[in-house]
Amino acid sequence: VQLQASGGGLVQAGGSLRLSCATSGRTLRRYVMGWFRQAPGKEREFVAAITWGGGSTYYSDSVKGRFTISRDNAKNTVYLQMNSLKPEDTANYYCAARVGAYYTMNAWEYHYWGQGTLVTVSS
Repeated sequence: VQLQASGGGLVQAGGSLRLSCATSGRTLRRYVMGWFRQAPGKEREFVAAITWGGGSTYYSDSVKGRFTISRDNAKNTVYLQMNSLKPEDTANYYCAARVGAYYTMNAWEYHYWGQGTLVTVSS
């Protein structure tokens, strides 16, 4: 499975961005998809996850109510809609895929990773 993240950029605080994660190689249907982020000098942290059917979504407390994860299995693409962005959201954002039906916040339990896409939020 290959993952390609895109959609990052520079935005002012309060603005919005939508990240996309396109996959190839295998269908997304049997994977839990997640988004993680890593700011300079910090550890990679969980942002959001969605189960294969899209019926369950999970968010970190820091983004709950502002970010929305969704998936289009027909297009093999996962999205992260980010609203009300804050300077502390600045980071490289990574999409990841985990084989199985259950989500986890642990990065080490995801099997496939895309390259990061940089999100910079100016104050």
